[in-house]
Amino acid sequence: MRIKKGSAKSALLVGVFTVMLAFVIGIGSEILLQFLSAFWMGLLLLLVIIFLGIFFDLLGTAVTAATAPPFNAMASKKITGATQAVRLLNNAGKFANYCNDVIGDVCGTLSGAVGAGIVVKVLAAYPFMDAALLSALITGCIAGLTVGGKAFGKNIALNYANQVIFRVAVVMAFMETKARVTFFKNKN
Repeated sequence: MRIKKGSAKSALLVGVFTVMLAFVIGIGSEILLQFLSAFWMGLLLLLVIIFLGIFFDLLGTAVTAATAPPFNAMASKKITGATQAVRLLNNAGKFANYCNDVIGDVCGTLSGAVGAGIVVKVLAAYPFMDAALLSALITGCIAGLTVGGKAFGKNIALNYANQVIFRVAVVMAFMETKARVTFFKNKN
């Protein structure tokens, strides 16, 4: 079995990007968690991180389930977002990788770290609590919300794949017009 040179380079870039993203978001979350004195604010940060992981998992699943013919027809009619949807589907592997693996896994790791930070804050305020029980409770809640949320998101992604991708493509079209950035080049 031979590995293409471009595949190894792409995997290396994804790995480096993931390390940088996790580092930046991790530092930001830790700093934010230190300044959030209220317990509920730490929980809110945790829920935002879990929601982001669920949302990007939904997007990654939708792009692999969407079909191109409706978007090709829309692109021929010059409907805003259709060209971006075609480019998304042509780059479904990359997009799904970034959404599911990079962002999803970073969010999963960070939710565990933020959960541990919440446990430390609660134990500092209430030292009589059982640390092992509290840690297991927070970990169970994080896992339940993440897995349950991703299952719900996958259901939406599979049943409404084209609608989800079209909405993402419309946002991309808006950003490309306003910020003059191109997210994916057309494949040859």
